[in-house]
Amino acid sequence: MEAKAAGYTRDGTVNLWGRPVLASETGKWKACSFLIGYEAFERMAFYGIASNLVNYLTTQLHEDTVSSVRNVNNWSGAVWMTPVLGAYIADSYLGRFWTFTVSSLIYVMGMMFLTMAVSLKSFKPSCINGICNKASNSQIAFFYISLYTIAIGSGGTKPNISTFGADQFDDFDPHEKQLKASFFNWWMFSSFLGALVATLGLVYIQENLGWGLGYAIPTVGLVLSLFIFYFGTPIYRRKVSKTKSPAIYFIQIPFAAYKNRKFQLPTDPSQLHEFEPQHYTNSGKRQMYHTPIFRFLDKAAIKYGGNTDASTRPPCTVTQVEGTKLVVGMAIIWLVTLIPSTIWAQINTLFVKQGTTLDRSLGGQFQIPAASLGSFVTLSMLLSVPLYDRYFVPLVRARTKNPRGITLLQRLGIGFLIQVIAIAVAYAVEVKRMHVIRVHHVNGPKEIVPMSIFWLLPQYVLLGIADVFNAIGLLEFFYDQSPEDMQSLGTTFFTSGIGVGNFLNSFLVTMVDKVTGRNGGKSWIADNLNDCHLDYHYGFLMVISTLNLGAFLWASCKYIYKKEYVEVEEGCVLNMVEGQAIPTPPLGLQV
Repeated sequence: MEAKAAGYTRDGTVNLWGRPVLASETGKWKACSFLIGYEAFERMAFYGIASNLVNYLTTQLHEDTVSSVRNVNNWSGAVWMTPVLGAYIADSYLGRFWTFTVSSLIYVMGMMFLTMAVSLKSFKPSCINGICNKASNSQIAFFYISLYTIAIGSGGTKPNISTFGADQFDDFDPHEKQLKASFFNWWMFSSFLGALVATLGLVYIQENLGWGLGYAIPTVGLVLSLFIFYFGTPIYRRKVSKTKSPAIYFIQIPFAAYKNRKFQLPTDPSQLHEFEPQHYTNSGKRQMYHTPIFRFLDKAAIKYGGNTDASTRPPCTVTQVEGTKLVVGMAIIWLVTLIPSTIWAQINTLFVKQGTTLDRSLGGQFQIPAASLGSFVTLSMLLSVPLYDRYFVPLVRARTKNPRGITLLQRLGIGFLIQVIAIAVAYAVEVKRMHVIRVHHVNGPKEIVPMSIFWLLPQYVLLGIADVFNAIGLLEFFYDQSPEDMQSLGTTFFTSGIGVGNFLNSFLVTMVDKVTGRNGGKSWIADNLNDCHLDYHYGFLMVISTLNLGAFLWASCKYIYKKEYVEVEEGCVLNMVEGQAIPTPPLGLQV
């Protein structure tokens, strides 16, 4: 209440120098505008590489189809997995701002290396009349060192820039909390905008004006965006970690529960160990409700573990146990997001190679780069986000009374269903392509199938619409449901899911090729896409996506959303349940 009277933020945020900040002069959308500029340029850089990397590997480094798809997936997987380490460093040691600062410099260094790798004669394969020689081992090594330097830099920027943006809104202020409800939608909108520029403009530049120029432009843009980011430093809010090493509880609590395994849990959860509410008020932390799931972990909060010796370590609190339960619950949801991430990985790999076999002419001599079709994913996202935020949410909110319109898991379920439809459409289009190949006797790997590349358009558009529900929904879900001190690490559930999905796709492609191509058989994924069974592979993906949707529905029915006590005014406590504020009696406990 004192913070409110003095005009300071009530969530304990400070400026870069550790001083309390005035709510009226810092944060909110004014601060986020500087961050969103960086996100747009960073996504332009990432998609400028990822969208067309499979073509660079096959045409410039002469890798075969399976190897190029595997290497793209492995790199993409690393880009999305390294944020786990970056988030841990931010939450436990450096904080989000400084972790981002160091990592962004590594990211820029990797972009500079990559631009050199595709531009300087000594670093790239020599070409005569458009035909390139095989790259030397040192050239290949420098190219991949550049790629993985970017992956390391991304590890510190990706999990911290979005959560740092969300930190600019005070959850204790009802008006700012309402503004925050739209933050992730518009954050991803800027991300989509950067991706659109990459897939429409940079891909064309790479294939027609040179790979060096195509990589140099996003490098310069990334440097410029960092200057813009630091220009906003005086008005940024920074959350101070209230726990020295928050991740340690997820090791302590299972051990404590196992140690107390022989003791009987009390029938009344209020008999479990918990600090007085005043402790949370004084420390600025949030107290969490007890939930009736994963009851075994509750044994970590049995008072003294049945031992009255005051010299023993005090038991864990209910709030600490509930934080661990949240992570376990999110891990289960995370598992059923891996297959959807595998479907998403097709956009920059097999969809692109599929497009290279089709008629890409548009008005005479102009050829559409196959990777540019990915721009329709982004365009459908850019059109869908405002429609979702401005029309769908208010319409549904009037019926459900949920500030988000629908719950986070309902949003994910709709996205996953649209993804299943998208891969079914991809299967049907590939069946059509194989039919045209048979009718026109197309056999050679370089022969163009007399079928327009725009036949692929529906699958791209559907995946774009699906991402408005599941990509944004996943980012918001893992941020919103993470324990208070671990929101950077929580968002790595989102990034690591995409990363593992890419690794899983790499594994599936490799195994499908080996299993279907053994004993002289025709591989489903061969170098010659005109003489293979890519339709069978898409059918396989459709089946496992459908099964995964069923697993998601089961997991979402079992999930219990985070519940917190949040004191917003004297004598009143709000029960925060899935983004809704429900007044409850002071100090009341709901189970």
